[in-house]
Amino acid sequence: MIKKILFIFMFVIMSSFASAKGGINIFAYSRQAPTSVIYSSRGIPVHLSDFGGNFVLVMFWSRHCAPCIKELDEINTFVNKTANNGVKVLLVSNSDEWSGVGEQRQLLQKFGATDVDFYTDKDGKLAGDFGIFSYPHTVLINRSGEEIGRISGTADWDDDDIVEYIYKLKAQHG
Repeated sequence: MIKKILFIFMFVIMSSFASAKGGINIFAYSRQAPTSVIYSSRGIPVHLSDFGGNFVLVMFWSRHCAPCIKELDEINTFVNKTANNGVKVLLVSNSDEWSGVGEQRQLLQKFGATDVDFYTDKDGKLAGDFGIFSYPHTVLINRSGEEIGRISGTADWDDDDIVEYIYKLKAQHG
């Protein structure tokens, strides 16, 4: 019973932090991204370095995070607006949240994220290596595989200003 109450309390706390648009933090110096493995929707092990040549947004989220769920359709719009322009979006959640890929796919479809590539992070290893413990949280990776910044909290992903800003970052940071 205590675990359940603690879980609900942590969920409420994490959701309230996540819903505050924490903002964008672009680093003065880039740093190499962790090499932990994530798994594609087909169960294939993937490293962030496998996306070299693309500007990558690694969006950490949880099915238990209300702001994360709320922005899924906007993320889908962002993915469609940036398709074939060297921007890759990876929607990453902890593997412990899902009974299988079908369950994750069904939830994403229900909330309008039908075009987003989704991945699972076994035991939260990649999130831990990045030092991410609240959701949503987006890590920006340049084409060389280096982390250049983060977006903490939600963003208006379907807003053209956000799309243009990401393109600007892509041009500036390679």
